[in-house]
Amino acid sequence: MVDVAIIIVYFLGMIAIGIRAYRKKAAATCNGYFVADRRGSTLFIVGSLCATIIGASVTLGMAGLGYVRGLTGAWWLLAGGVGLLILGLFFARTVRRFGLYTLPELVEKQYNSKMTGLAASVLIVVSWLAVIAAQIIAAGKILSVLLPSVGFSPLMIIAASVFILYTALGGQYSVIRTDLIQFGILLVGVIVCFVLVLNRVGGIGGLHASLPADFFSFPASIKFGYLDIISLLILVGATYVVGPDMYSRLFCARDERVAKSSALSAALITIPVAFIIVLIGMGAKVLFPGITSEQAFPTIIKDILPIGATGLVIAALLAAVMSSADTCLLTTSTILSADIYKRAFPNVSERKTLTVTRIAVIIIGALALLVAIRLGGIINSLLLAYTVFTSGVVLPVVAGFYKDKLKVNSIGAITAIIAGGGTALAIKQLNITHLDVFGLRIGHAELLGFVVCAVLLFGVSWITRVFSRQQSVIS
Repeated sequence: MVDVAIIIVYFLGMIAIGIRAYRKKAAATCNGYFVADRRGSTLFIVGSLCATIIGASVTLGMAGLGYVRGLTGAWWLLAGGVGLLILGLFFARTVRRFGLYTLPELVEKQYNSKMTGLAASVLIVVSWLAVIAAQIIAAGKILSVLLPSVGFSPLMIIAASVFILYTALGGQYSVIRTDLIQFGILLVGVIVCFVLVLNRVGGIGGLHASLPADFFSFPASIKFGYLDIISLLILVGATYVVGPDMYSRLFCARDERVAKSSALSAALITIPVAFIIVLIGMGAKVLFPGITSEQAFPTIIKDILPIGATGLVIAALLAAVMSSADTCLLTTSTILSADIYKRAFPNVSERKTLTVTRIAVIIIGALALLVAIRLGGIINSLLLAYTVFTSGVVLPVVAGFYKDKLKVNSIGAITAIIAGGGTALAIKQLNITHLDVFGLRIGHAELLGFVVCAVLLFGVSWITRVFSRQQSVIS
């Protein structure tokens, strides 16, 4: 009962923050609801970035990777850390300087083309549905540890209802504040779990004595080679360099300095967190060798932690997944209302836009819940989303920052977004893992979408530029 009470208090606290933001009318304007009036300090932006980053894939998913292959499982989050480092060093100040609401708005500004922004909007909404769904799946798995007699689907519905409610009520004010609190809960819970697991297995020495040597191989191992690292850096790391959730945090920053320092600080925090969570998964491999990988963290909670600590760590894991879910939910809903709905109805009032956004939060949340009920593993769900997004959007955005030097244009960008994302989606849906090119078998077929995007971005831009020059000469 103590553990259940902790979870109830946690849920009520998150909802209370949303109600408070709504009653204080902190989210009564688009500027307040979408970007918290751009008042975010370094503390709040770092907390929100970290809470967003450390979601289902990092907790349940990455503990599962540690369970299966050891220290190299840390690359899932470390790839994100590398992406954040690049974002902080090269792009964070520029992103904040634009002073926009969403990533598609940025794409539209870069290429001076509404159609380019619209193409990015559609691809992001489709991709991020799977991201939100993965968080809901994880929340259901976490709650099932505490309430095994309750069905999996009802538990997902309970968790989804909580973050949908406080997100719809308070918008970005709710999200940033709940994210900071949830990140604090997460850190405490994960550290408690880490200490107890290490104590049970006999410390790092006990892990060494109980697991194969390959589990401690880093940066690469027999199960995870350098090509796998490169693939992860491209498909996952790139979503931190260019990501609608990352950029939505930067748009909330008080100024350019806060945006840059927040991205760099969050990048540094990912390093110890990555190894702590992987080591928890490795501890689960020693203690519970017969379970499935994504049950590593939940089993640790159920069978090792004492009463009270169980509720704390479950709250911590829920904080991880819900803080990612709320950011992705609000980001996707904002894109749906600000970039798609307002494009169709440009004269709509601010009040109507906010109403549409709140409705979009509920609709997107409900759709993600339906997707969650049908999807399988957490990592697979996220890889689908990240592969489609990275293959379509990342390169056109990065190239857009240097548009004049690289000589890319809106036609090339639109073609690249649609074809790159579409290719990646087709490969994932058809479950293609290898390609045969001139008799040569090539792995990592998921990178083909990224290659298609690059070829079309520069190729179509060059062709249209040459054609335009010839037309000018003729006329």
